[in-house]
Amino acid sequence: ALNANLRSMEWPWQYNFPPFFTLQPNEDTRNKQLEAWRNLALEYCKANKQFILDINEAYSCPLFNNKSINRKLSEEGIRTVVESLRDRKAANWVDTQKSKFYVFWHTPEEWGNLIYNWANANGMMNSVCTFFELSQGEDTANEEFHNLDEGLLLLALKSLESKRKAEIIQLDEETQGVKFF
Repeated sequence: ALNANLRSMEWPWQYNFPPFFTLQPNEDTRNKQLEAWRNLALEYCKANKQFILDINEAYSCPLFNNKSINRKLSEEGIRTVVESLRDRKAANWVDTQKSKFYVFWHTPEEWGNLIYNWANANGMMNSVCTFFELSQGEDTANEEFHNLDEGLLLLALKSLESKRKAEIIQLDEETQGVKFF
């Protein structure tokens, strides 16, 4: 279920303005429109702790479908917003079919830094944490990265690995862990 328990957030004025849901032909107007869509998408996903959006489900998602004014953004419009986010390193496709995309209200590097700072503050240096412990464990329940999508968690940890701050370890066939330095 996509956002069954929608958290309260401030919707911008454009969200209730029907032309907002139609890509504007004028370049200046379209650039302003896309900036508003990017901000709205990032705010919406952050407010709802949503890391991945599915193009096929996006039509029913409140982000792209304002039922109160009976307007929804077209698939072309949604893809244009995604590409606009990608141009600014705020989104990336999950799959080669381009049916699902990550939304980065924090970049993988920023997520990595949040995780690293938590590990450092909690005495986890030179010890191993499983991916499950990091994203689902009781010790991280109050952290912003709690419930982080597993694919995004891997990207965040790879960014730490590239800086030699962590090493990703295969613990057994199904379990991955990370050692922080």
